[in-house]
Amino acid sequence: MKTYKQITPEMIQKDIRYLELLSHDFPNLAAASTEIINLEAILNLPKGTEHFLADLHGEYEAFQHVLRNASGAIKRKVNEIFGNNLREMEKKELCTLIYYPEQKLQLVKEVEKDLVDWYVITLNQLVKVCQNVSSKYTRSKVRKALPEEFSYIIQELLHESPMDPNKQAYINVIIRTIIETRRADDFIIALCNLIQRLTIDSLHILGDIFDRGPGPHIIMDTLCNYHNFDIQWGNHDILWMGAASGNDCCIANVLRLAMRYGNLPALEDGYGINLLPLATFAMEAYANDPCEYFAPKIAPESSSYNDKTLRLISQMHKAITIIQFKLEAAAIRRHPEFDMESRLLLHHIDFKRKVFQLDGKDYEMRDCLFPTIDPENPYQLTEEEEEIVQKLHKSFTGSEKLRKHMKCIFRYGCMYNVCNSNLLFHASMPMNANGTLKEVDILGKKYKGEALLKRVGQLIRTAYFAEEDNPEKAFAGDFIWYLWCGKNSPAFDKSKMATFERYFLTDKETHKEVKGYYYTLRDREDICDMILDEFGVEGEHRHIINGHVPVKAVKGEKPIKANGKLMVIDGGFSKAYQPETGIAGYTLVYHSRGFQLVQHEPFTSTQKAIEEGQDIKSTTQIVELSSQRMMVKDTDKGRELMVQIEDLKKLLVAYQNGIIKERGI
Repeated sequence: MKTYKQITPEMIQKDIRYLELLSHDFPNLAAASTEIINLEAILNLPKGTEHFLADLHGEYEAFQHVLRNASGAIKRKVNEIFGNNLREMEKKELCTLIYYPEQKLQLVKEVEKDLVDWYVITLNQLVKVCQNVSSKYTRSKVRKALPEEFSYIIQELLHESPMDPNKQAYINVIIRTIIETRRADDFIIALCNLIQRLTIDSLHILGDIFDRGPGPHIIMDTLCNYHNFDIQWGNHDILWMGAASGNDCCIANVLRLAMRYGNLPALEDGYGINLLPLATFAMEAYANDPCEYFAPKIAPESSSYNDKTLRLISQMHKAITIIQFKLEAAAIRRHPEFDMESRLLLHHIDFKRKVFQLDGKDYEMRDCLFPTIDPENPYQLTEEEEEIVQKLHKSFTGSEKLRKHMKCIFRYGCMYNVCNSNLLFHASMPMNANGTLKEVDILGKKYKGEALLKRVGQLIRTAYFAEEDNPEKAFAGDFIWYLWCGKNSPAFDKSKMATFERYFLTDKETHKEVKGYYYTLRDREDICDMILDEFGVEGEHRHIINGHVPVKAVKGEKPIKANGKLMVIDGGFSKAYQPETGIAGYTLVYHSRGFQLVQHEPFTSTQKAIEEGQDIKSTTQIVELSSQRMMVKDTDKGRELMVQIEDLKKLLVAYQNGIIKERGI
């Protein structure tokens, strides 16, 4: 038996307590040796494929399709495997089946005359695809991903070669028996889901799951059941986290955005938020107000609302906007350290002259109907408004579905993540004009860079999880709202959020929000290197990956910046931004060969994808390719496995020298 000479008895004695615990899992030489062999083998497999997505904004159909087609990877694999052996239409049909197996099977059975023959051909094709996508994983990892009821059968099919005539006969018998026992549909669904799962090894969501689009709750349902993912919180996610923790400013903002984009079903059906009190109040208070500037931003062709409902949403939109301004004023006055007094704007309205006065200048107002504002005390909530705030507060904090999704977003999320030499965060890193990291004061202590993001993450968790007697609880609740719109917030980092100005002032100069220095400095390679050093990111090829700011591809803007050191992957999943970006989102794919950026065109609909085989049209740009294939040993997971191997080697030597006694022989 080989002895590891570099491991001394002194090293073993130093770690003896840990090694004794480890011996419970590996009780003898054979068990420890087997695990070392297994881990060494894993280290020399190709790294799994990582997918990075940002700024989903409730566009659940496009998001789910991108997951199902693995950003086009499944289609590429089908082309590679079958080449000219299948017609284009046949490959298209196979891909659609893999993406939507349940729905596609129903359509096939309606038109297919020889279903048994179709089953035989399709099952053989799916096995080939599954063999391809599982080839970079250990049998153990594949086995853990298998559906329990078909685990043994799939393993047999995956690991038998049809090139051997005897084995082909064996495979044919298995497939024929699956069909004869009427399990073909369930087996096809299981294989298709397995292909989807194995094609994406891990998923990184760089923030902004919520707002604008119709189904953030559906995206969260998908993520809560996903096999391997993480989230870097965006400003819109933080806003919802604040609303779930009971901050009334955040609740009002969430509601205002829902009204602005006509997304009432996400609130009512998705999270069970009772909007009736707000609707009743708005109908009465704004009965004589056309609320024309508060009409929801919905494309006429995609609207399911009638004129009466659109009018009601507009009234609710204006009502909650005014309530929001009043609630925010109270938060600003509670926290002078936020330095947001300039956002107290209601008292600058001249109600008689119907103008907005600031710094001695009059600004024209396009709407000056304010039935709930007392000119003498403009920031005071009316009794009806206070009652609505209380009811909405109770509805948000009492939503069971929202609690479930918040548990998921806290468990798998954080402000930033370092993964395989990549620094992931949603928006910004507050900086000074000279390129140094900006110090931000929080409760009398200054933070910058990594320390700032860690402290921000702590306060977000405090706001949601801490008991009421926690001295930081109240501050943390208001600080979440500050993160949504404060100028030193790493999730926002602009001079102001010009909500009031965009709604009420005609002068577009007042609408401007000046971005922080990070948004221009990040184009410099030396700045990116400085930030990567700050977070301890190592490696020859290291990067910063952001979302938040839509890349205006239609105007020639590039997502790759700082000589490849930084990638901005907000390409406009949100339909509201697609006219601005000219595309419909990016997926950054990091596989064993390097980085590829997949640029998506708008997704039509799930129905057309199933019935007509309409896939998302995507173009792939090579960002960075490695001269050598990246293996598991080159990843963060590989480094963890190497540590485990060293510990097992120590245990092996301890057994060999009798320092720890073997068991179970």
